[in-house]
Amino acid sequence: MAIRSRNKISTQFSMSTMSDLVFLLLIFFMITSTLISPNALKLLLPRSDNQVHATKPITTISITANLEYYIETQPIPFENLEATLQQKLGPVTDPENAPTISLHADRTVPIEYVVKVMNIAKDNKYKLILATQPN
Repeated sequence: MAIRSRNKISTQFSMSTMSDLVFLLLIFFMITSTLISPNALKLLLPRSDNQVHATKPITTISITANLEYYIETQPIPFENLEATLQQKLGPVTDPENAPTISLHADRTVPIEYVVKVMNIAKDNKYKLILATQPN
């Protein structure tokens, strides 16, 4: 009398679960890559040979070609810009650890509008980085 095992091991390999996993990963990376957008406003930034990699900015201020001001993607009238920044960033107690602001200005914006934002940052002791495109 021979004893037979009831558990039979299958030697076949199914690729269907592997392909499902690959497609799920592909969809995940496609969705997350479209969600990551540091500056959603389309601006033509000025060009520069020098690129400074300073600390990561806390927020961004954008000036469009139509002279509209934005904090990140929220439109702000210029009159409310300083108050909104003070509310968002708070007072600066230590100049070494001051919050950093990235300024994105369209290349067609007159320099006087950029200087106004620079003066707001200077008056509140914020660090300011002017964003440019590499050549």
